[in-house]
Amino acid sequence: MTEQLRMMAVHAHPDDESSKGAATMAKYVSEGVDVLVATCTGGERGSILNPKLQGDPYIEEHIHEVRAKEMAEARDILGVKQEWLGFVDSGLPEGDPLPPLPDGCFALQDVDEAAGELVKLIREFRPHVITTYDENGGYPHPDHIMTHKVSMVAFEAAGDPERYPDAGEPWQPLKLYYNQGFNRPRTQALHEALLERGMESPYGEWLERWHTMGRERTLTTYVPCGDFFEIRDKALIAHATQIDPDGGWFRVPLDLQREVWPTEEYELAKSLVDTSLPEDDLFAGIRNN
Repeated sequence: MTEQLRMMAVHAHPDDESSKGAATMAKYVSEGVDVLVATCTGGERGSILNPKLQGDPYIEEHIHEVRAKEMAEARDILGVKQEWLGFVDSGLPEGDPLPPLPDGCFALQDVDEAAGELVKLIREFRPHVITTYDENGGYPHPDHIMTHKVSMVAFEAAGDPERYPDAGEPWQPLKLYYNQGFNRPRTQALHEALLERGMESPYGEWLERWHTMGRERTLTTYVPCGDFFEIRDKALIAHATQIDPDGGWFRVPLDLQREVWPTEEYELAKSLVDTSLPEDDLFAGIRNN
């Protein structure tokens, strides 16, 4: 490749980019790759998960603006570009039976219409690689599942001049990946390493109920990015309403993570270039073409 490599990470809410593939993005930024995060919704219906900020009337009243400011800080920490697709957070329905999704939310949009917004961004930014969620959304949040659907349509349509003719000059991305950072091999390895060192593991309960969390995924790509775990954590902490800096996300020392599992993992879902698996680079098959 003689031109600059470009990567787009499609996420449902502000904070998802920092908890899924953030170290990978920071690594590629350090190598001169142009990285853009496409954030589908504003996270308006996200619960305030940091107990230190719960009950703050300003945050509750201005959650959209607060989360946008958090996103701007995380974006700067990671060194990435970021664009909003402008959809409204669907919230995570709870109860039995589940309540209906709110009118106008992202998950209730027509998939083809919603994909048009992402096609516009793809054609403008012209990424070689796109990352998104699998068909289960990584976990079954309606916005994550919708992000998957929209990403799949947009990947196929962006290069077709007959589809979305008013969305800009066609551009065909070459590879599409599913984020699979929350995977059993990684979780098992960190869990065992903590116990071997006489430390408490936050993963025991997860592993006990893993069989209830969906089928095992195929990990195809392991990106070495341990040197960027600290940047990842700083970006995640920037989403202060969503992340408790004293919570479970940060219980595993960074040195142990780098020693035991210094990669972030992906599942190659679509490729228009030849590559051999397993990979250690999202741009495998692209760099030398």
